[in-house]
Amino acid sequence: MTLSALLAQLLNGLAGASSLFLVSAGLSLIFGVTRIVNFAHGSLMMLGAYGAYSLIARLGATPLGYWAAVVLAALLVAMLGALLESTLLRRLYGTPELLQLLATFGIVLVVQDATLASWGAEDLLGRRAPGLSGTIQILGSAVPAYDFLLIAVGPLVLVGLWWLLAHTRFGVLIRAATENRVLTAALGINERVLFTSVFALGAGLAGLAGALQLPREPASLGMDLSIIADAFVVTVIGGLGSIPGAFVAALLIGLSKALCIALGTVDVGGLSIAFPKLTLVAEFLIMACVLIVRPQGLFGRAPEAAAVAAPEHRTRARPPQRGALFVGVALFACAAALPFVAQEYTLVIVTDILVFALFGASLQLLLGSGGMISFGHACYFGLGAYAAALATRHGAPMALAFLAAPVTGFAGALVFGWLCVRLSGVYLAMLSLSFAQIVWSVAQQWDQVTGGSNGLIGVWPPGGLADRSAYFEFTLAFAAAGLALLVWITQTPFGYALRAARDSPLRAAAVGIDVRRTQWAAFALAGTFAGLAGGLYAFSKGSIAPDTLAIPRSIDALLIVLLGGIEALTGPLIGAAAFTWLQDVLPRHTEYWRSVFGVIILLLVLAFPMGVGGLIARVGQRARSQ
Repeated sequence: MTLSALLAQLLNGLAGASSLFLVSAGLSLIFGVTRIVNFAHGSLMMLGAYGAYSLIARLGATPLGYWAAVVLAALLVAMLGALLESTLLRRLYGTPELLQLLATFGIVLVVQDATLASWGAEDLLGRRAPGLSGTIQILGSAVPAYDFLLIAVGPLVLVGLWWLLAHTRFGVLIRAATENRVLTAALGINERVLFTSVFALGAGLAGLAGALQLPREPASLGMDLSIIADAFVVTVIGGLGSIPGAFVAALLIGLSKALCIALGTVDVGGLSIAFPKLTLVAEFLIMACVLIVRPQGLFGRAPEAAAVAAPEHRTRARPPQRGALFVGVALFACAAALPFVAQEYTLVIVTDILVFALFGASLQLLLGSGGMISFGHACYFGLGAYAAALATRHGAPMALAFLAAPVTGFAGALVFGWLCVRLSGVYLAMLSLSFAQIVWSVAQQWDQVTGGSNGLIGVWPPGGLADRSAYFEFTLAFAAAGLALLVWITQTPFGYALRAARDSPLRAAAVGIDVRRTQWAAFALAGTFAGLAGGLYAFSKGSIAPDTLAIPRSIDALLIVLLGGIEALTGPLIGAAAFTWLQDVLPRHTEYWRSVFGVIILLLVLAFPMGVGGLIARVGQRARSQ
């Protein structure tokens, strides 16, 4: 590669890093003060892009009209952010990170459908900025003139934020709230006004990033989720709440991606390495390395000070009562009789419920008993599915192919869990996400083995299990056994040790419990059962694709646990049934089913954080006490 081409790619990387910094700086500000893990921050950027598109069309593409539209779009998004904080997110202060993530994901779904209804499903390419539509020749390579504007915006915003934080009363209040919110409130500072103002500022930065990105990237409905993953990575690498850290991390991510593209395909000792393919996973590799070496990020505070407060677990683990056992046996008997009375479509739906119940129960072991947030649990589900599919494609017998699923899930969780249990809170969640994205990238691009983006097809169970009724009975047997084993594990000494490590790690260590080893074992067990669920899923669908490993699948597992109840024994089954039913019914009745799903999530988080299963258990306890 020539020097001019390399320079052009690096300048493009700097422009992308500048836009990424604007989003990440707002996310960092919001987290530093409010401690809210805002998954909807990417939606604010998306609204900035769509808003700028409409405002430019109305105000005109003259220099005055264009830049007035950009500023106005950012201000409108800032106002929307203030409205969201004051009416909804304020209720989430002090709640566990899981509830924050899921509530803000519900907002993402609502905003997606609102955007779809307002602007349609097509991508909208914005107009070129007046006076910056051409290119500039750098050593013989043409570089868009607009990129130089973006390169300048990032440092200017950094300097502006530094001045705001260091030389204004508002900045002093922000720094005080970031350091010690309790003491800030004790001094008589109005926290509500401060939090709303900071959220508006962070939202405005996201809206500005979207508006400025419009000439380089069309406004699209997928913009929110694509940018939020990168923004979280930058925020975590730099250190949660650190603006300079976000700037350095954005530069690191932007330049590393540009360098991967610039290097192209390189032959090393006969091995061909396609560096452009690494752009899908470069930031997650960097984040994993940084968190392993420095858990608080490059500029973050010590883990014990920076980590979000761990969720409080006040419920007491109770072994299944005799009545619950009778109900479980009755449900199993009714399910076993379904092939004789139900249609094939019903068997497909119930099979999905059983698979997702086992998947959710494996995550519940980490969330409920272990208090560990895994934001990449689909990694082990997908590893199990791919292992079963690949074994079948290579002619392995059904027993061996099916056994490969839990074994591969166990192996993946054993390796990744050893690194994840060194962290806690949102840092653990993001490290687990990075490992899942790395595995997803491998599945997405290793065409010779995984089939790439097309996946693997024709993965049907052989022999008699090819019949839908027979495979349903097969799934029922293994899912019921897996669910029963997971319930039993929570009632063993290991389960009690895991809850002790969750509630008070210091006290658990003082009485002789090896906290890290116990959590590591929980990761391995959860990965084993998730892999088993993945194997059942692959054979039930007859195919497997990389989206089985992607972020939305991990969110599905989190939603199942939330719907059923984080600590309810019957929660995974209830959550999987509700989740599968909603996914089946809502899309057939409304085009805007995502917003309905989002509203349901918000209602659950705000009104029933214990989930449906937890609510049923609480009602039953009150009835027995009376």
